[in-house]
Amino acid sequence: MKPVVQLLIFLVFCFGIKAQTALDWSDLERGISWKKSTSKLTYPGFLEANFSDKLTDLEGKEVSLIGFLLVLDGKQSIYMLSKNPMASCFFCGNGGPETISEIAFVKKPSFVMDDLITVTGVLRLNRDDPLRCYYLIEEAEGFGL
Repeated sequence: MKPVVQLLIFLVFCFGIKAQTALDWSDLERGISWKKSTSKLTYPGFLEANFSDKLTDLEGKEVSLIGFLLVLDGKQSIYMLSKNPMASCFFCGNGGPETISEIAFVKKPSFVMDDLITVTGVLRLNRDDPLRCYYLIEEAEGFGL
């Protein structure tokens, strides 16, 4: 066996290195459906999310997703990852809310608007908060491509 393979096996068993599940935007697009909210506590017209078993099983687990960074405020503290760059993202009418994910970075990233990056973090699914995205990635770290 090659020394590099032996080293990787050693690291996995000794240090518990874990791999995250790689998500694709098609997983997010196919993994959600909506129903009109019947709760009087939500905004009129808010759609409650129903998530696929695959995404429900991944909730609370580490995932990775490649997309375009969107910076949504002047302080650079509100971030989203988008299937499309800003000029053609969900907010501009190209795609639905399943083509963006809210990102909570562990530390402020050095990336700028529209950088294509990989984000890894813990997947959370939003079923009922109209002020948040349907997909959230918390404890996130970003890596440039």
